[in-house]
Amino acid sequence: MDPARLDFLFERFISAERDEPPDIDVDFEHERREEVIQYVYEKYGRDRAGMTATVISYRTKSALREVGKVMGLSDDSIVALQQAFWRRYWDEVTEDQMRDAGLNPDDRTLRMVVELAGDLRGFPRHLSQHTGGMVITRSPLSNVVPIENAAMAHRTVIEWDKDDLDALGILKIDILGLGMLSCVRKALDHIRDHHGRGVTLATIPAEDPKTYDMLCEGDSVGVFQVESRAQMSMLPRLRPRTFYDLVIEVAIVRPGPIQGDMVHPYLRRRQGLEPVVYPSSDLEQVLRKTLGIPLFQEQAMKIAIVAAGFTPGESNELRQAMATFRRSGTIHGFRDKFVEGALSRGYDRDFAERCFKQIEGFADYGFPESHSASFALIVYVSAWLRCHYPAAFACALLNSQPMGFYAPAQIVGDARRHGVEVRPADINFSHWDCTLEPVADAGDERERDSAALRLGFRQIKGLAARDAEAIVAARCRGYRDLAHLWRASGVGASALKTLAGADAFRSLGLDRQQAFWTVNRLKDTTLPLFSAAENGEMGRETEVALPPITLPEQVADDYRALRLSLKTHPLSLLRPRLDRKQCVPSARLATMKTGSAVKLAGLVITRQRPGSANGVMFITLEDETGHANLIVWPAVFEDFRQAVLGATLMGVEGTVQCEGTVIHVVARRVWNLGSLLGTLTNSAKPDRAADEAKFDVQSRDFH
Repeated sequence: MDPARLDFLFERFISAERDEPPDIDVDFEHERREEVIQYVYEKYGRDRAGMTATVISYRTKSALREVGKVMGLSDDSIVALQQAFWRRYWDEVTEDQMRDAGLNPDDRTLRMVVELAGDLRGFPRHLSQHTGGMVITRSPLSNVVPIENAAMAHRTVIEWDKDDLDALGILKIDILGLGMLSCVRKALDHIRDHHGRGVTLATIPAEDPKTYDMLCEGDSVGVFQVESRAQMSMLPRLRPRTFYDLVIEVAIVRPGPIQGDMVHPYLRRRQGLEPVVYPSSDLEQVLRKTLGIPLFQEQAMKIAIVAAGFTPGESNELRQAMATFRRSGTIHGFRDKFVEGALSRGYDRDFAERCFKQIEGFADYGFPESHSASFALIVYVSAWLRCHYPAAFACALLNSQPMGFYAPAQIVGDARRHGVEVRPADINFSHWDCTLEPVADAGDERERDSAALRLGFRQIKGLAARDAEAIVAARCRGYRDLAHLWRASGVGASALKTLAGADAFRSLGLDRQQAFWTVNRLKDTTLPLFSAAENGEMGRETEVALPPITLPEQVADDYRALRLSLKTHPLSLLRPRLDRKQCVPSARLATMKTGSAVKLAGLVITRQRPGSANGVMFITLEDETGHANLIVWPAVFEDFRQAVLGATLMGVEGTVQCEGTVIHVVARRVWNLGSLLGTLTNSAKPDRAADEAKFDVQSRDFH
């Protein structure tokens, strides 16, 4: 959206006479959010516009840190204390758990720190600038509230907390930055530039069957809003086939429907396992689109009026209580009136209780239908791009990082599994951003539509953008050798060593080790180097026989430099040892029955412990064949806490749980196998006795 198009919207809300001020959310590309904020300042001036403030309060980690510092605890003790309390309710931490963290619960100072930190939690710490909230007033803002300069240049912030603006009658606009909007724009640019097709949001075909087929399989890595493990598990069960199905998909995996126990009844009705019935004819109009189950915030509000007898004014008070729930918690005062009102009108107590639980869930995180519909459009667009232009979509995702649930390694791995050729970063072909390149010897129509993904210099850890830009600017027809690169681009030896570590000199015939050797020669050579390079003598120097680099060492070096490897997956190198420990690849889970005992291992990709899950943790593991989804119950989480929270490479023993095409492993035991990754750099002979001994020590009873 062009910022200038906001003029009419802003002026309409500013000039309107109303009992309550509006609270507007406007989504922009993440990269344009600062531009929009600057436009608002220029349009209305700093005397009428300013950033809202937000009160930062002490939470568990910050309270322990601040009190620990005041009481003189060492940094190690503070970190151990934070780990003991992390992801635990305050009153649940026992002395044994503190001892497990290496602390002495009998220490008087330590006990005092815990007591004082408990009192400090929730107490305001400081006033901070809201990330995107702005206020606009008719009269000069300085006549209404004190204004101070923000830390950022050309920014001002008012001294009132954002949550107080409703009571004060001030217009608030949340200027939000969505990374996926930037990703979609970049993907459309790639399609135009590489494929010559002017695809826009308006011309993307609606209700594309292939796109919905992909979503029904839960194949949605990188797709906006439906890439989490919970959404991936929901997609094959809900099986969206229309746009409104996506509207429901976005809204259903939320605290409101989950806490109100509305998810499973809706799915059963959608799958024809139970009849669609309505609590009354009056509520049929409210609930018809969602099969008699309230899923949206607007429906919950209408139920309060229709079923519980709330007046519009009382319904508005309920809405305000929902909006202020996080800081005042007043919504519970409406429970009796809601339930009794519903009972007096002939509704079941169970229905009334579940509806109010859902309202409480909306108070914690509300999701209106209108918001869900706007998000569903971005879901469909991003899914369509991923389905029909996987290379362009993956390229745009990589160039929009950080965003979403998945790191570049998972994005690249997913693209390769969908047939995209991914090429390494190289000094003769890469730009700062990832790019698309033609596929050699394109044959049929499908191949002509395909593209190869070239990794950009942005993927190389530690390489400055200015050095990458200098390399690209001086490249012209390509670099002949490393000396030519150094002389033409002017980048320093440090940048060249970073590029060598990323194995980016392959087009010059240099592997990682040879590139390091050559860079060191350049660094240690003075003027004679240039005369030799000018005369083409570099290639005639006596070559040094360097020891070969094993594949495991190359993969480990790739992960250090790029956080990914195109050569092979680390688990494929460890697979022979994992097979001997009876660990199955994740792809084999699809052939196993519910209740089967299983043992597997993989890199930890995501850990999620949502508040609505009652302490259950969901973990995704990745191996060379795909992903495995784990369910870790609270008791197992506590028994294997250090491994669950700290493992990079995790081993799991559990039970397979299948529901249609959705497969989980319910964990019984968990091991931290992270140090096995370190053995890759020392495993020229993977089966040697020393490595086996390390494996056995690390895995212990993982056999």
